[in-house]
Amino acid sequence: MFFIDLILNSLSKVWGSFTHNWPFLAVSVAVGVILKLVLDQKKAAAFLRRHRRAGVLASTAVAVTTPLCSCGTTAVILGMMAGSMPWAPIVAFMVASPLTSPEGLIYSAGLFGWPFAWAFYLASIALGLLGGFAAYVFESRGWLKNQARFLSLPAAAVSPPAPVPASPERRMSFRDLAGETLRMGSQLLFFFFTFAFAGFMLNGLIPQEWVTAVFGGGRIYGVPLAATFGLPFYINAEASLPMVRAMLDTGMSQGAALAFLITGAGTSLGALAGMLTIARWRVVGLVIGTLWVGAVITGFAFNLLSGVGL
Repeated sequence: MFFIDLILNSLSKVWGSFTHNWPFLAVSVAVGVILKLVLDQKKAAAFLRRHRRAGVLASTAVAVTTPLCSCGTTAVILGMMAGSMPWAPIVAFMVASPLTSPEGLIYSAGLFGWPFAWAFYLASIALGLLGGFAAYVFESRGWLKNQARFLSLPAAAVSPPAPVPASPERRMSFRDLAGETLRMGSQLLFFFFTFAFAGFMLNGLIPQEWVTAVFGGGRIYGVPLAATFGLPFYINAEASLPMVRAMLDTGMSQGAALAFLITGAGTSLGALAGMLTIARWRVVGLVIGTLWVGAVITGFAFNLLSGVGL
């Protein structure tokens, strides 16, 4: 009888969460679909090669304004490496790209509120810049030498090819729009309902005192522990955001939730697989270290500012 009541109660909370958040989910899907059909990894890589002097700034800007999946992020980085770009803009992109995007900003705003969503988005920008600066310092001292998994292409291989007649760009059709909307929307709804339900079930099974004791706002180890747990336990944004939203109702502080999402998003299985395809462990360690330290600082700062009413 306990489990039946728990399941029914969890389903009720999931439905309540959905009725509150469905406008944000719909807008995030619409924004993601439009950006995905208008922008792609080839255009992003070409933009970064054209603006290579902007380096870290350009990489971070592209990273937080494009809805690239792990494979898309890897493709952009490969394009940057083919253009013989230094590690600083590449690391900036590796840090910032998995964390957020315009549709992710809207999605997280629905679940956590705009202050949390903007903190997450701005932290992604700051950490991209921080990672790029750290990579610049390390590379200037020779610490990132021979860290690519493959040799950069020679200049002749990346020089502009002979002009060819331009083919007309493929325009967005209603069929493309409807198909991508259906695909992205069904995926988002599946993850939302599945993992929101899992989160509310855990709320009913784990005593609230335990969550508060470990991840509550008054626990100095809560934020670092949440940042560390994000490394192996994060799934993806569609799944982890609703599950963390449910954990907040059990006593997890918002700073701990923010720290978990920052480290988790940047070190998910897809992100790690992409990084290890491209770079060796010094670069990967730099990315992970930037994310963990940045997550801890961001989490503590958010809790502090929330505590004083800002």
